[in-house]
Amino acid sequence: MPRTVTPAAPTRRRPRWVPPLMAAAVVCLLVGLWAGLLHLGLALPPGRGGIAATHGPLMVLGFLGTFIALERAVALGTTWAYLAPAATAAGGIAVALGAPGGLGPVLLTAGGLGLVAVFVVIHRIQPALHNTVLAAGAACWPIAGALWLGGWDVPRFVPWLVGFLVLTIAGERLELSRLVGATGTARRLFAGAAGVFALGLLVSLPAAPAGVRIAGVGLVAVAGWLGYHDIARRTVRIAGLPRYIAVALLTGYGWLAVAGVLWIVIGRMAGGAGYDAMLHAIFLGFVLSMIFAHAPVIVPAVLGRSLPYRPALYVPLVLLHATLLLRIVGGDLAGSRTAWQWGGSLNEVALLLFLALAASLVVQGRHDRTAPPRSSRAGTVRSG
Repeated sequence: MPRTVTPAAPTRRRPRWVPPLMAAAVVCLLVGLWAGLLHLGLALPPGRGGIAATHGPLMVLGFLGTFIALERAVALGTTWAYLAPAATAAGGIAVALGAPGGLGPVLLTAGGLGLVAVFVVIHRIQPALHNTVLAAGAACWPIAGALWLGGWDVPRFVPWLVGFLVLTIAGERLELSRLVGATGTARRLFAGAAGVFALGLLVSLPAAPAGVRIAGVGLVAVAGWLGYHDIARRTVRIAGLPRYIAVALLTGYGWLAVAGVLWIVIGRMAGGAGYDAMLHAIFLGFVLSMIFAHAPVIVPAVLGRSLPYRPALYVPLVLLHATLLLRIVGGDLAGSRTAWQWGGSLNEVALLLFLALAASLVVQGRHDRTAPPRSSRAGTVRSG
């Protein structure tokens, strides 16, 4: 049987370059968030010229791309695989600093090609539908980069950035669908849904409105499949971490379906309120929900340190969805600029709150592992 490629065990020693790559990804995140606030029209120092236009690439490729490529490199366990996150991190920093000559987009595109190579190797080790979907998602990344280098503006190539994240996440969840015994028919339905979405991306190159609408149908189909077949439907009944993960997953699938409907109805990536809603229903409602859900699993795999569950993790999750509703319903759909700005700003607060909480829990988990048992500490106090 083919060998399964899974996230590395938390006890495996990590290469020394993992922390610097993660730090670079966080820099991309912070600059991307600042660019997002500028995009919202807040009165902030503008930094270098044109930084607001880099918000999407910095968040999707510089931040998430580095983390995804790093997680895959750790899972594969080969030194050359780290070239992908290294190129991506360097490219993100170059974009953040405004490096001349297209250096940033070139490095980011090279990182995407490196991730494709990683998935080719993974697929050879374990040929399976979910790895095919993951490879297809990775391929969307360098396609977006090539269009960027070719002079396309962000609204024209952003569907491919969406494709990278949606197919990557869907492929991961498809792999876990084996735990609930998804049948061959169910998996073929998934392949069909993902295929419709991919077809829409291809059609969007020569005919953007038609392609966006076809891709929207695919998004709704993928969301419906995940919502029905994902193990989260069962684990939501289990208290603690399983329920937290399930709630984050299921609400994320809801936002993915909403985004698909918006893509079908609006049918164009042309800026404005509709464009904002079409993208952030996915990037915030779906993708960030997936990050919040998977962090307790991915952090130990990448860092080798546990992220223990605490009920406080629900706070940023609820804040994210409440403020996204404010942004999209009150801002984009109702036309309130104040609601849009408050919603968008608080979206960023929710993400930063989650990261701060996760970091504190990682530190707490490390302390709990190294501290002596409670009975030993009590005995020491009494003996004094």
